[in-house]
Amino acid sequence: MHKKNLWLALLLIVLATTYAVFFSGWFKRPAILIHYTSRPSGFAMRQRRDLPPVVTFGFDISYRLSEIKVVPVAALATNASPQPLWHLITDSNSLPVESFRYGQMIRGMRPAVPGAHPQPLEPNQLYRLLIRSGKMKGQRDFSLGPPALAADATNAPAATPQ
Repeated sequence: MHKKNLWLALLLIVLATTYAVFFSGWFKRPAILIHYTSRPSGFAMRQRRDLPPVVTFGFDISYRLSEIKVVPVAALATNASPQPLWHLITDSNSLPVESFRYGQMIRGMRPAVPGAHPQPLEPNQLYRLLIRSGKMKGQRDFSLGPPALAADATNAPAATPQ
């Protein structure tokens, strides 16, 4: 091969590699997409009591969760690592789940602080659910108030590698 052809081939390989790394999604980890629903509890509806609604989170596929954390979005604005309202971690493999309720104990997971219980959520306040499954991450903003409050926030999942 001539020297010119060798340099052109090398340039083509460098450009193709640059495109694959920076402009394609081939090397990016997929994000965990989370959806949620907030409904009054069945007991509250039957007894006509003013109990907080039940918040259920779900995924499109099953995940073995490594960490679940719920923090107020307002606290994130002022503090880089605010005190979570609910924080579960796993030391080993947790069972794969497709959905769970706020405050639910998931088999294979335990509170990050021994003996800690989930704090009650307040209506019309914005919260952020942070999920980790191995090296994949996801997040979702939610509220117990009107759906417009959570829809205004950025609910795009975060795909940041560790």
